Amino acid sequence: DVQLVESGGGSVQAGGSLRLSCAASGFIVSRCMGWFRQAPGKEREEVVSIDTGGRPSYADSVKGRFTISRDNAKNTINLELNSLKTEDTAMYYCTRDRGLAVPAGSFDYWAQGTQVTVS
Repeated sequence: DVQLVESGGGSVQAGGSLRLSCAASGFIVSRCMGWFRQAPGKEREEVVSIDTGGRPSYADSVKGRFTISRDNAKNTINLELNSLKTEDTAMYYCTRDRGLAVPAGSFDYWAQGTQVTVS
């Protein structure tokens, strides 16, 4: 069965850093993956996607501050959050893109979500 399980997150002061991890089972994370976030009262927004070649595409709001990476040995996708701002406060979700080689922009499996709170 396909499963995505997140870890990391928490509370941090503005300017601080956090690391989120998403462990996958039932498939290999070398395919297209992504991270989304949703703040209270706001729509879910895409934070970053990564294709099979490892090329990331970041939202303008996080460019230069967030970094996505793969750990093929652990079959995980990681998201480093640096220089955090209060507006980064949200629930963060790891997700699998339906695209195999290139992002399709359509997602079929989602992790449970992990809270990031910046004060």
